[in-house]
Amino acid sequence: MTTRSFRGAVTAVVVAATSIVCFAACSPSSDDKSQASTIASNVTLTADQRQHIRLYTVSASSFHKTIEATGAVDFDNDQATSVLAPISGSVSRLLVSKGQHVVKGQPLAEVDSPDFATAVSTYRAAVSTAQTDRRLADMDKDLLAHQGVAQREESQAQTDAITAEANREAARQALVALGVDPRKAGTTSGGRMASRFKGIIRAPISGTVVEKLITPGELLQAGTTACFTVADLSRVWVLAQIYDSDFESVRVGDLAKIATGTGSAPLSGTVDNISALVNPDTRSVVARVVVRNPADLLKKQMYVRVTIESHQQSNGLLVPVSAILRDDENLPFVYAEQRDHSFARRHVTLGARTDDQYDIPDGLKSGDRVVVDGGIFVQFMQSQ
Repeated sequence: MTTRSFRGAVTAVVVAATSIVCFAACSPSSDDKSQASTIASNVTLTADQRQHIRLYTVSASSFHKTIEATGAVDFDNDQATSVLAPISGSVSRLLVSKGQHVVKGQPLAEVDSPDFATAVSTYRAAVSTAQTDRRLADMDKDLLAHQGVAQREESQAQTDAITAEANREAARQALVALGVDPRKAGTTSGGRMASRFKGIIRAPISGTVVEKLITPGELLQAGTTACFTVADLSRVWVLAQIYDSDFESVRVGDLAKIATGTGSAPLSGTVDNISALVNPDTRSVVARVVVRNPADLLKKQMYVRVTIESHQQSNGLLVPVSAILRDDENLPFVYAEQRDHSFARRHVTLGARTDDQYDIPDGLKSGDRVVVDGGIFVQFMQSQ
């Protein structure tokens, strides 16, 4: 390389380096870019465009929290009972079906039972003996008045009659415990035996047969075998799952609304019990809601939505639900008015919902003005 060529190359390198330094010095810094981008992200509307939005001024408010929860329907155990077999023996016939409404005392099943046959026979014999002994005692009493028998014989006859009547009463109580009407199991005044009876399992309360647990031919054990479950479904329980963030807000006596998701109107209920134990799997407690159940709309194990209105007063910043929008990551935000009257996104934390308002524990302060009507329009303008 000649001396002239070498000098030309050095000159070219120096010129290039100088150009790079000048370009860097003239370019805006990264902070300036960020600031410019932030300013550019705000939305400025014309006077005509502002006519299509509505603003809301945020202020501190007192309110009653609304707790949203899921729940499952269960029988009201105060109005449901398991029907145990009152006698031993095999089931000969079922008289009701699952889902059928029954009244108290209605026969549910027939049972071939030696216990039942023994109880009926014992009662019939006791009735006959009591009638005979009382008649003899009355005769001896009359004879004693005419000196026809000794005092000792008359006293023994009276004792025998009283004992027989006590045995008759004990046998009658045994029939009543088996659900049998003693008037239909005894003897007639002429001594003729009443017609044959089968052992009967009867409904202890009026309600709906919600479980049928036996089949024909099954052998029952008195006082042990569960045969049916009868429940009064005019009132049911809804067991709502309440999580730790809402423990302090739910109290016995709070009103609740139950939504089934079937399109029917929500049902009203009242919290009447709150579990003292936390479920270790779900970290929740159960709030029991008593609900009137017209037309048996709520079924056992049905899942429902429960909205509980707390009686406990809370304080916070409330904004209408219509102000809340979601970004691409599904995070909630609002459009807040700035000092230059533009609108900027402000991410917020959603607290409890009360009717058509959200409590905002973080992201806003009292005096902020947010868009509550026209937020979608502002979001569209921002995307242009």
